[in-house]
Amino acid sequence: MTLLDDLKNKRLLIDGAMGTQLQARGLPTGENPEYFNLEHPEIVAAIHADYVAAGADILTTNTFQANRAKLPAEKLPEIIAAAVKLARNAGPMYVAYDMGPTGHMLAPMGTLSFDAAYDIFKEQAVLAEANGADLVILETMADLLETKLAILAIKENTKLPIFATMTYQADGRTFVGTDPVTATLTLQNLGIDALGANCSLGPSELLPMVKEILSVATVPVIIQANAGLPVMENGETVYKITAEEYCATAAEFLKLGVRVLGSCCGSTPEFTQGLRKLLDAAGDLVALQPKTGTFLTSGLKTVEVKKNQLTLIGERINPTGKARFKEALRAHDLGYIMKEAVVQRDAGADVLDVNVGLPEIDEAAMMVDSVTEIQSLLDLPLQIDSSEVEALEAGARHYNGVPLINSVNGKKDNLAKVLPIAAKYGAVILGLCLDEDGIPDTVEKRVAIAKRIIAEAASYGIPKSRVMIDPLVLTASAQQEQVAVTLGTLKVLNDELDVRTVVGLSNISFGLPNRALLNGTFLAQAVGIGLSAPIMNPKSDYMMSVVRSLKVLLNQDVQAMDFIDKEQHTKVNVASGADNTTVAQNDEGLDLKEMIIRGRKELTEAEAKKLLAEGKTPLEIVDGYFIPALNVVGDAFGAGTLFLPQLMQSAEATKNAQEVLKNYLLKQGAQAESAGRILLCTVEGDIHDIGKNIVKMILENYGYDIVDLGKDVPIAKVVETVEQQEIKLVGLSALMTTTVQNMKKTITALREAGFDGKVMVGGAVLNEEYREFVGADYYAKDAMISVDIAKTFFKSV
Repeated sequence: MTLLDDLKNKRLLIDGAMGTQLQARGLPTGENPEYFNLEHPEIVAAIHADYVAAGADILTTNTFQANRAKLPAEKLPEIIAAAVKLARNAGPMYVAYDMGPTGHMLAPMGTLSFDAAYDIFKEQAVLAEANGADLVILETMADLLETKLAILAIKENTKLPIFATMTYQADGRTFVGTDPVTATLTLQNLGIDALGANCSLGPSELLPMVKEILSVATVPVIIQANAGLPVMENGETVYKITAEEYCATAAEFLKLGVRVLGSCCGSTPEFTQGLRKLLDAAGDLVALQPKTGTFLTSGLKTVEVKKNQLTLIGERINPTGKARFKEALRAHDLGYIMKEAVVQRDAGADVLDVNVGLPEIDEAAMMVDSVTEIQSLLDLPLQIDSSEVEALEAGARHYNGVPLINSVNGKKDNLAKVLPIAAKYGAVILGLCLDEDGIPDTVEKRVAIAKRIIAEAASYGIPKSRVMIDPLVLTASAQQEQVAVTLGTLKVLNDELDVRTVVGLSNISFGLPNRALLNGTFLAQAVGIGLSAPIMNPKSDYMMSVVRSLKVLLNQDVQAMDFIDKEQHTKVNVASGADNTTVAQNDEGLDLKEMIIRGRKELTEAEAKKLLAEGKTPLEIVDGYFIPALNVVGDAFGAGTLFLPQLMQSAEATKNAQEVLKNYLLKQGAQAESAGRILLCTVEGDIHDIGKNIVKMILENYGYDIVDLGKDVPIAKVVETVEQQEIKLVGLSALMTTTVQNMKKTITALREAGFDGKVMVGGAVLNEEYREFVGADYYAKDAMISVDIAKTFFKSV
């Protein structure tokens, strides 16, 4: 029997915590656990042996941080070889290579490129397979795109099965903002073998997320909760949940259909022993009963394209017939594309079509840049639209989520080229009803092509739920009789094939006057017989009024709330929303405050210059635009209605405007007044700085002068810098419980050196209890709280 056979036929038990077990057996504070594979192999071997004796089927290697972003590259082969060997020698059924995140944020939020991150994961995967690992388990992942590229690196360079678990916060989302349903839909489409959640929360706290995962999971689900949330007792980190309590909730996981169980931080072999008894007594497997549907996702959101409901695909990111858009593409002006994306989102689009095809540019590269930039700002899923296979693949590869690929058709060579891309990257595919003979002139022939596309997709492992069909709309001005064929095909697709449908709406009216009226009338006809997703212009007031009307009639707009809100004072304008934009200019009526709130970083530099030219002083711009905007963004972030990617875009927008003010003051022989100087660093022994870097950017937005010492900073350097630069507010970060002690030592050293200022602390493991333990004055739960702390502190000095 293979691992995959066992996964289908029985429940599997994975081991428990490694890090906290190593700490209990002598791992010094701040030392990387992976070095114990070489320096103290007997300790690692003993932990593995204890878990096998307790009944674990799968052992995870001591390699969570074994990557070149965290450890010296030349040490990795030796560390990984030793780790796999130590696990194998313990005699488990299977050895899982444990692979954690890089610890860096991907561009554009951070500085780590897609390709560089890919290489980090590839290197580990190749070494894991070469040394005999049976599978790779990706653990404690927070960034969905990072998880995707790790999966690609493993699948493209090894034959190892893949488990992947995300880590969720108490708000039900990852640190980056991904919810369990979105993560599950995205990851299982990539062809991994099991998925789920680990770390961060105890089993009871994780239970709601487990239910969300299982609501859509089509692959086995793995859950490894912490032994509760850590607390401090007598200066030590303690996990309070007992093995018995853990297993009581784990029994609920099994009843819901979880297939692979384990435990995470704070657990012991006793937990594994209890889980073994639980699994052995569990009885028959519980079959998964996932919700089925056609789902498109971004990194932050899932959109279901439902039967008898409207999903709007915005058409305007397309250069066809748009001279200014073509100009923007030639100039690589992403600001134009971002503007079109934002205004369509604001107008009501659910999905955005992205077509950047011009023969004289590198379309694949432009597709990647466009997709990356749009996804950094908006949470809408995207339709990747190109006639060039290379551009389709490039966009799908770098896309964060489940995209809609536009398109495939009934031609054999086209099916052979495009369907593998959709299969590999987990996309939904849009099939066009045409083949080598062109567009058929009968309903029967178009339906036959649709059936062929669906069947061929299935042969690549793409289910019908991931196929949408466009029956093709021809112009009423030239082929009037074909309108009925399109509508007839729509009806069969909806009623008999039960597949979601798409049409390019504006084609119907080409060459005729009053196009919006004709488009709206055809839309009503098409929706009445089952159209799911029109590709249309959401900037047309008339068309959006038609859409809102249809949503009322479809019972999609419950109690007509949106219709009443939008239409009670509306005067319908049937204008088509023609292309009258100006490249990279603010013709949307946004002021600087609104630009920052919306994260429109491509506009803020010019707007800041404009305000200075109008006579505004830098201080007036900061107080009148920067601060009010950032307060709005901060409130939304705190309320959970805005997530980390959008917060970072607003910060970048502010930063671009700040540079204008700094340059202006330099020319005037002046200097920007600092709101206060703050030292930030990640404490000694901790090599994670994502959170610290976010805090730095946000504080700088508010005018604070930041002295950033980086990560893994020696205690003496912190003390020395504080004394030399007379700093009165210090911010310390730690991600790992193992480095909290160093945070305490740093604060103690500061006090002993005569530091009379204040210290704020933050990081994934920190809370009020830890703040009290380390002796800090403030606990900053997130970046916006650090701003509040800074404001309070500097008002008092």
